[in-house]
Amino acid sequence: MPLKSDLTISKEKFQPSAVSEKTEKYNEKLISIMEGGPRWYEVGAEKYRQMRWNGETPLPKPIVLESGKDIKLPSRDKGRQIPCRVFKPDSGNVKGTFLHIHGGGWVLQSEHYQDTMLKFMADKADLTVISVGYRLAPEDPYPAGNEDCFDVAEYLVDNASSEFGGTLSFMGGDSAGGHLSVLTAFELLDTRPKFAFKGLVLNFGAYDCSGFLPQADHFDRLLVLDGEIMAKFMEAYLPGKSLEERRDPKISPFYKDLRGLKLPPALFTCGTEDCLLDDTMMMATKWQMNGAEGIVRIYPGAPHGFVFFPPGGCEGTEEALEDIRIFLTERTG
Repeated sequence: MPLKSDLTISKEKFQPSAVSEKTEKYNEKLISIMEGGPRWYEVGAEKYRQMRWNGETPLPKPIVLESGKDIKLPSRDKGRQIPCRVFKPDSGNVKGTFLHIHGGGWVLQSEHYQDTMLKFMADKADLTVISVGYRLAPEDPYPAGNEDCFDVAEYLVDNASSEFGGTLSFMGGDSAGGHLSVLTAFELLDTRPKFAFKGLVLNFGAYDCSGFLPQADHFDRLLVLDGEIMAKFMEAYLPGKSLEERRDPKISPFYKDLRGLKLPPALFTCGTEDCLLDDTMMMATKWQMNGAEGIVRIYPGAPHGFVFFPPGGCEGTEEALEDIRIFLTERTG
């Protein structure tokens, strides 16, 4: 009987042959679009944010839904509140609350940039979904954004049931939001030890901020995100931090000692054409090594940010949304 590995992956998904012609054509189109516009650090973060909101960058103008409600929640800082955006399920049947943390490299976007995704989760899983508008770098570098996420999470642990119709059950985010979601979950293990999530949804997160895992170093396509863009994001988020300082587990969750921690179930999603693929694979493995449930879903050819793409382009988009729906509904009953 042949020797079997204690760690297995669906290796076929990582092969170039697994990428469909349709998805590859979509990727080539994205590369062409990205090459036609400036990078955020070439024009400045503030200006690029406005350009992105106006639809003046290679990426499409955000879709803002009327059903979203803007609110503010308390901050640890006297006289300051944290902007958030709320979606309720059309069914009116709230089974819990989901805290969403947006991506954008700790520099771009806000709680207003992913309305369609938030509404999807609200309706498909009967959840109140709240996205936090945390402070952004370079104006407010680490730990400002982290603290905003912690403050909102703690407030929802204490108040979500009475104010939003359901207890805080889930949390998740995308890219930098995946990173901040893991750090927030770790923070709650200390500050709210009796609380436990039903699950985390972690889309293509960045978990090692000290440098880059090999996928990012070797990634040579301007496909939404690449190593140079990542480096500029890191410089803005962590100005003046040494390599060793960036390995602080409060900055890079990959370096957290997980022994003895009761981690929640987590869904890790990523495409094979993403410079953060290694981050997902390594963090999910550490999650499982700790005895926690870590479900890894990989989408051949999908680039960074693919869960927000319109239907009909990247084939992994609809598959990933269905996986997220299943993960949530399996845990809400």
